Amino acid sequence: MIYYPLSVLMLAGIREIAVITTPQDQDQFRRTLGDGGQWGLSLSYLVQPAPEGLAQAYLLAEAFLGGRPSAMVLGDNIFFGHGLPQLLAEADRQAEGGTVFGYHVADPERYGVVAFDSTGRVSALIEKPARPPSNYAVTGLYFLDGTAPERARAVRPSARGELEIVTLLESYLAEGRLTVRTMGRGYAWLDTGTHASLLDAGLFVRTLEERQGLQTGSPDEVAWRMGWIDDEALLARARLFGKTAYGRYLERLVKEGR
Repeated sequence: MIYYPLSVLMLAGIREIAVITTPQDQDQFRRTLGDGGQWGLSLSYLVQPAPEGLAQAYLLAEAFLGGRPSAMVLGDNIFFGHGLPQLLAEADRQAEGGTVFGYHVADPERYGVVAFDSTGRVSALIEKPARPPSNYAVTGLYFLDGTAPERARAVRPSARGELEIVTLLESYLAEGRLTVRTMGRGYAWLDTGTHASLLDAGLFVRTLEERQGLQTGSPDEVAWRMGWIDDEALLARARLFGKTAYGRYLERLVKEGR
């Protein structure tokens, strides 16, 4: 699963990435991802001792960010769609304020929801509303400027004891500095936080790969296409996976060329 959100950040052109994990899971992530050098990345690792909210990530990563803008993606989110790299790159270029993405869903009451006024401007963000003001859910991908840690310090725990990301985003909205970009019908956003949604995501990815013969969420391919690693580095990765379908896929990429 970690390959999918990692590849999303890579598609945005981001190469310095901090992976935030639970204390007990960090070693496994380190073994799987290493320092990121195999993909031309620089990976750091941070621990979240307890699940105290998404906004807490900006407090944990404050030294890593060093006052710079950042993008945060949730580890159980999958994004797919033609033009996704361009959409992400545009958000990443915004130096001030914040950008989030709204996605039309059938069950908005499960998510943080965007409310729009009569002119189509964003008027509010509401966490899991009983009566959703729209069908646009806020996805688990956030581009925020360097003030995010400072804003996170002002967030107070919610009734469930967490520092809510919606509260952090509301501080940008109150200043007119939050942009909500809606993802159209050509995009897929999958939240794999339940067994059923994980199965749905697996079937979606399998259908794409069987039909197109192309991998989804491959950091090896993304790094190669971005020019961060060369043909020989990609072939070395292919040899690492031996004669598996994935190893053969990486070999085929080099034969076919960029």
